[in-house]
Amino acid sequence: MLQIRVLNDDDVKRLLDLDALIEGLADGFRALTLGEVSAPPRNGVDVPGGFLLSMVAHAPRHPMGVKLVSVFHDNARVGLPGHLALISLFDERTGAPTAVMNGTYITAMRTAGGAALSTRLLARPDSRTLAIVGAGVQGESHLRMVTRVRGFTAIRIASASLDDARRVAALDPRARAMASAEGAVKGADVVCLCTNSATPVVQREWLSPGTHLTSVGYRPPGSEVARDILADARIFVESRQAAYAAPPAGCAELAGLDPEAGAELGEVLLGHRPARQTALELTLYKSMGHAMEDLVAAHLVHERAKHDGAGTMVAL
Repeated sequence: MLQIRVLNDDDVKRLLDLDALIEGLADGFRALTLGEVSAPPRNGVDVPGGFLLSMVAHAPRHPMGVKLVSVFHDNARVGLPGHLALISLFDERTGAPTAVMNGTYITAMRTAGGAALSTRLLARPDSRTLAIVGAGVQGESHLRMVTRVRGFTAIRIASASLDDARRVAALDPRARAMASAEGAVKGADVVCLCTNSATPVVQREWLSPGTHLTSVGYRPPGSEVARDILADARIFVESRQAAYAAPPAGCAELAGLDPEAGAELGEVLLGHRPARQTALELTLYKSMGHAMEDLVAAHLVHERAKHDGAGTMVAL
């Protein structure tokens, strides 16, 4: 009889080592660029109010994994996160299911982990001011993850709701809520866009020379990133194929851009393409999310769970 480990949200939050996650993602991005990750383009179904996506992957020294993630932007009205996810792992030798876990926290932290890794690779070493635009789940996760890779002394949080900005700012003594995105972004060294906006939330003229910008918003066919920012920035992505394909596999805002003009984080990590080239360069990490990231995070959780005897074993 099959035995499967079930891990709830509290289990996942307790077991996921966030520093190990950043290092695991770096290894995963290298493997992705080297062609060692098997991950077909994600697919999905649309329903009134949202959509459901399926993301499958396998990487060396990992099990097989699949994430089902739903995106319903109006979920706050019913007290639920806008993104909800379930992740299952399968033994790569037998195909037997080994674990099912809540994937909502993993989705938040691996997304912010990619932004943090891009900041480590691309932000100026002397970066001291961080601006986060968006005070939902991703605003919180970016505050926890991006601050791990640079010695920020000032953090500014902006949101459509000042109360939400204040709530997130209260999580870090260096942070303060700002009344506008413009006030948060002007003069910042690193700017993280964490909204679900279908229209741009910052303007090009607000960004100082040498800014590193990250964007994780996904609201096709629109974008939280302005076209003139995309035109001026050196763009970095998780996977060139995923970034420049049509939604839901890719992101609408990069449609029509030259895929070879951008670089994968894995290419930077491997030394195949340069990171930041000048102190004045505008760099942009545009995240679409990749199944490899979910697999890396879920594998870390499952390995720790096995070691600790965590979760609930269920006979199937």
